[in-house]
Amino acid sequence: MSDAAADNRSIKPKPGKELPQRIYTWIDHRTGLDKLLHQALDAPIPGGARWSYVFGSGLLFILLSQIITGVFLALYYLPSADRAHTTIAYIVKEVTSGAFLRSLHAYGSSAMVILLILHLTQTFLYGAYKNRRELLWLSGCALFVLVLAMAFTGYLLPWDQKAYFATSVGTNIASEFPFIGDWLKRFIRGGSDMGTLTLSRFFVAHVFLIPAAIFALFALHVYLFRKAGAAGSVRPDLQAPRLTTESYYPRQLLMDLGFAVVLIAALGILAHFRPVELGPEANPADTRYVPRPEWYYLPIFQWLKYWPGSLAFLGIVVIPSSITVLFAGLPFIDRRRERRPWKRPVAVGSFAVVLLSLFCLGVLSRLSDRHDHAIAAQLAHQRQETRRFMQAPFEPEMAEASLAAANIALVDPFAAKGKEVYEMQSCDSCHGDNGRGSAEGPKLIGISTKFQPDQLEALLRHPTRKMIDGGMNAVVVNDQEIKSLIAYVNSLK
Repeated sequence: MSDAAADNRSIKPKPGKELPQRIYTWIDHRTGLDKLLHQALDAPIPGGARWSYVFGSGLLFILLSQIITGVFLALYYLPSADRAHTTIAYIVKEVTSGAFLRSLHAYGSSAMVILLILHLTQTFLYGAYKNRRELLWLSGCALFVLVLAMAFTGYLLPWDQKAYFATSVGTNIASEFPFIGDWLKRFIRGGSDMGTLTLSRFFVAHVFLIPAAIFALFALHVYLFRKAGAAGSVRPDLQAPRLTTESYYPRQLLMDLGFAVVLIAALGILAHFRPVELGPEANPADTRYVPRPEWYYLPIFQWLKYWPGSLAFLGIVVIPSSITVLFAGLPFIDRRRERRPWKRPVAVGSFAVVLLSLFCLGVLSRLSDRHDHAIAAQLAHQRQETRRFMQAPFEPEMAEASLAAANIALVDPFAAKGKEVYEMQSCDSCHGDNGRGSAEGPKLIGISTKFQPDQLEALLRHPTRKMIDGGMNAVVVNDQEIKSLIAYVNSLK
């Protein structure tokens, strides 16, 4: 009998085995699944299982959750400046469980940042970057940067007021880099202003480029971790005997699964009882909007306030770059074998100062907004506009109706003249292009069904007290121009 025939006979499942076992055996002999599971589950953990080790597995779970929810959201999304907000509004207001899925995705991004900070802190305090783990540490730092980039590119996609203006501030930071600043900002935006090209670039980066880089780095990170082995807990004495080891399975696996269940419950409760809101559509002409980023970018936002004018390069480029290089190069700087945090006062103290500074900057940003009455009032107004938009019914034909109304107006030369008056009087800054409405003013589409031409003229020349309080000024033009303006407004049906 040949060797091949003997091998085939040796791997043939025994007749007495149950069908699931026979299927598993068949798959195992063709994939090596059993060996792979043993390598994964039998990995030794010096010092035994601990709850402080669950953050890495929690990051993997959140990453999978982000992928699944992101795929469902992408099924409805259209990365276009005139359609992005409408598609997100459709998801939130019309799609079954759409608001829940979007909230899971939004809260998941915050959860990833929190878990990354906890994971890096635990790794730093345990000194787990030592003993030939330089590449493991560097890959973790790179993953941290990619996660922040993932959150930044995804922030713009809803194309509401908050997303537009916060991202505008963020992309303006790129112009502070010497020599390439202006080119870098134009490259990120796809031009000098933010529009459809900006959205398409952010969408491609958020859905394809950055996730691909995260997958590659995560695989490398896991490989390097397996290659170096778990660092284990901090030993009280370097001269003490080696720590006893414990397999990953079952205790650490159960801890990781328990932590994943807690994350599922926490994200689900937040998404159900406090869904993420969508604000009014972005209006670049709105000069009164006060942008504020997500909580994890607030410290950076506050930090930028302290470096005006010529000092911006120092505060935006030099200092953050120096801290980043020192942090990433920590395994090459701290070469001692000592891992106990109380025996590393300089390193641990520096790390604590950076974390505490970031926390204080975020708190200061919140406090400064509360103490500035004008900003606090505007922020309250913006929150009210967001709630009003969320309570309003979905309007799927708004953009199409506005475009059709604009085309109808241009057919009539008198109404076309009124459109020029509309733009010349800056009516679009409050009521939006083609009367679509904005956070500052109501839509004008269909207003001819509520008011006669003479009533409209009276309101335009002599606004009511409520209109004046909302920012409306009297329209001061001649009789011919006021009639053409009314003709244009009446065409917006």
